[in-house]
Amino acid sequence: MAESQLLQTARDHALALEKGVNDVVVGQTQAVRLILIALHARGHVLLEGGVGVGKTTLLRAFSKALGGAFGRIEGSVDLMPNDLLYSAWVNADGKPVIDPGPLISHGEETAVFFFNEINRARPQVQSLLLRAMAERSVEAFGKEYRFPHMVVFADRNAVEKEETFELSAAARDRFLFEINISRPEEDEIRRRLIFDPAFHDVDQLLAGISEPLLDYRELNQLDREIQRSIFVSPEIENYVVRLWDASWKPAEMGIEMDDVYVEDLVVAGASVRGMSAMVRAAKVSAWLEGRDHVLPDDIHTVLLPSMTHRVFLSPVYEGRREQIMPQFVSALRDHIATP
Repeated sequence: MAESQLLQTARDHALALEKGVNDVVVGQTQAVRLILIALHARGHVLLEGGVGVGKTTLLRAFSKALGGAFGRIEGSVDLMPNDLLYSAWVNADGKPVIDPGPLISHGEETAVFFFNEINRARPQVQSLLLRAMAERSVEAFGKEYRFPHMVVFADRNAVEKEETFELSAAARDRFLFEINISRPEEDEIRRRLIFDPAFHDVDQLLAGISEPLLDYRELNQLDREIQRSIFVSPEIENYVVRLWDASWKPAEMGIEMDDVYVEDLVVAGASVRGMSAMVRAAKVSAWLEGRDHVLPDDIHTVLLPSMTHRVFLSPVYEGRREQIMPQFVSALRDHIATP
């Protein structure tokens, strides 16, 4: 009974956080829900979207609502791994000064770290970030810095291709979700964002989140409670395994797509880590909906963001990934019989 009350109280706080973020970042309700799921599943997130669609504002809003520190770095071709760990400058007396870099400056208080345009950074920089994501620690200044509560968000520049370094398969697999942040389609919301002065000053806008709505230091323990408490039936387990098989051999599973030769579409499907992460996320989805068991709807909620960056397409189709992957995941969802 005590555990049930704990999860109920935590869910109330989570939904209050979701409402608070949606009040200041309008038109992104689906992305907000998926980020909320990722935070509670303790997974890192890749963000897709054009320039100026509100990715940084969205993450700053979450960071403020969580009460933790927000770190950020901009990817560039001349960025070096050490730039994440320290910054060197010369003071007024002409003496060199070394300060902690953006990754470690807030230490254990870091709740959200945003790597903007990660594909502009060299593979060596990406590798250091991957270690920080996997181990939530790095070594600098002769000691270990730990950030046990940190969730990493990374954005890729999908428009400019010069001087970019695409993430490796192993790097992409480290991210729980890939979430698309696109411009809103609803006319009223678009007009508010353009013409309402309230949305022109980000700092003033974020002031609307006056206090932490959820303690970021409690999320690790809360995740363990959610994973223990939410039930996955044998029927759902079989459904997930069939989806996994279809991600590797869609033609053998009878998947069909318009204008795509499915036999040559997939080079490699989702990994074991990817499928287990998807189930973790589905449990959080069920918990947020007030259930103690996972339904197919929960799997469908997290299927696209969990799988879109983990299925590797043949070169002839890779250039159309943004169009093909939503169609592919929809074909899996529609073709594989739900329990």
